Amino acid sequence: MKKNEVRQLNTDVLAYMGDAVFEGFIREIMIEGGRTLPANSLHRSATKYVNAHAQAAAVRGMLEELTEEEQHLVKRARNHKIHSKAKNADPLTYKWATGFEALVGYLFLAGEEARLAWVMNRAAEIIDGKQI
Repeated sequence: MKKNEVRQLNTDVLAYMGDAVFEGFIREIMIEGGRTLPANSLHRSATKYVNAHAQAAAVRGMLEELTEEEQHLVKRARNHKIHSKAKNADPLTYKWATGFEALVGYLFLAGEEARLAWVMNRAAEIIDGKQI
């Protein structure tokens, strides 16, 4: 998609895409890291990264490192009316996580591969507690 087309997408759509992209990224790095656990164990390990609390912490931790445009997108997604209910997070945490997912979805759909890789790797670092 062209960047202008991606910018026009609803933040819920961007978050939908971003959720899938980030989960795929986490699964890939777990497998590449030599984890040979059964699939259900890999899934449990992945949930450390792919949950509202972790994603909210990640985006808050990197917010100042984002471009102005990226910050605006995160805040637009965070402030968008919630159409679903989080299972294991309060509404504010869920909104921040949605902002993170929207950013990932935007970068993916806009073809910003290098920036997407940086954001996802930075998120994993923050979630791992290397710099919160």
